[in-house]
Amino acid sequence: MKGNVEERAKKLGEYIAKTNATVRLAAKKYNISKSTVHKDVSERLKYINYPLYKEVRKVLDTNKEERHIRGGIATKKKYQKSRKNADRT
Repeated sequence: MKGNVEERAKKLGEYIAKTNATVRLAAKKYNISKSTVHKDVSERLKYINYPLYKEVRKVLDTNKEERHIRGGIATKKKYQKSRKNADRT
């Protein structure tokens, strides 16, 4: 995914807008850092493709609002799993 920065920013933006992916998921899919994804879609994309930037911004804002809920669900699953393992022994 290295090479042309503008092309990378467009691809990342299209992926995030199409799939409602988080920055973390996009970074994992394209094998680049979360910092790079964030910089590409929140700063560079604004000057490359503004309408796409607005779509991506909506997805990122939604993900940010829901972040604490996903964290709570993950913590709940973690402790449910550890409780199951403790009950088995």
